[in-house]
Amino acid sequence: MKVLITREIPQAGLKVLEIYKDRIEVDYRQGPPLSQTELKHAIKDADAIIPVIPDDINADVMAAADVLKIIATYSVGYDHIDVAKATEKGIFVGNTPGNLTEAVAEHAMALALSLGRRIPEADRYCRAGKYKYWDPMLFIGPKFTGKTLGLIGFGRIGQNFAKLARFGFNMRILYNDPISHPEAESLLDAEKVELDVLLGNSDIVSVHCNLTDESCGMIGEQELKKMKPLSYLINTARGPIINEEALITALKEGWIAGAALDVFEDEPKIKPELIKLDNVVLSPHIASATWEARIQMSRMAAENVVDVLINKKPPRYLVNKDLAQSTITSIS
Repeated sequence: MKVLITREIPQAGLKVLEIYKDRIEVDYRQGPPLSQTELKHAIKDADAIIPVIPDDINADVMAAADVLKIIATYSVGYDHIDVAKATEKGIFVGNTPGNLTEAVAEHAMALALSLGRRIPEADRYCRAGKYKYWDPMLFIGPKFTGKTLGLIGFGRIGQNFAKLARFGFNMRILYNDPISHPEAESLLDAEKVELDVLLGNSDIVSVHCNLTDESCGMIGEQELKKMKPLSYLINTARGPIINEEALITALKEGWIAGAALDVFEDEPKIKPELIKLDNVVLSPHIASATWEARIQMSRMAAENVVDVLINKKPPRYLVNKDLAQSTITSIS
């Protein structure tokens, strides 16, 4: 049986697969992303694939696979996979949930602090040799203690960010989510509100929802105009949730004070206007980039593969729940 790994990942996952080296052959690709043509060729005889977020595992790619049984993505998100087509074809989709919760929450806080306290600007200023004397009016930003944090999406990551803000900075917590979270509300003194209320009352708005048809473009011109002029927008979820053209206008015209983005609408492309703006902090989709999170993600993806190919059962971290009762009888 063959497992295709499309990009370099930590060794922890490879070691899990090596236990079954007499039964599993690993096709381990490293370097730049595979093109769609290369991906179709590589997946043709693969029983399992461990892709990463930039890999577009669409219907055409799946059609090129003769024996594919599981797509074990090296990510929590799975919007790069046509899950409906995979389910139709009886292909399991597994992900790596939970392991990067703290890492992403910490990065969201780091982005907020860097943006508000203007650390990237100050760093560039120092490196350019412009620091000649102390100036009491240089790079002034807000105090974060006691501010209001608005969270769009209040799952594991949103709640962890709320803990950092509530217990570290005594922030008021507002959240918008289709689901109520009474236990987290009690613990964090958080309040569930409509999106308009959140936008109009938050000093920091941070996006932590999944990318769906409903959430795509949900932060556009009208939403940005409802935010406070001194507020900040943070996105560590998915780029298309924010309309970047509207965001650029908002930043240029002062509808909001700034934005910090770890993800982008047309990733990995970044709009030149965003790069030029001083009131923007950018990072290259690294919110989960801690050794602890990335190692565990590698292990979890490999465990999903082993569950299907070796143990002949659905992966433990199953996305397409419709296949939860499926059994695998055709694996040799």
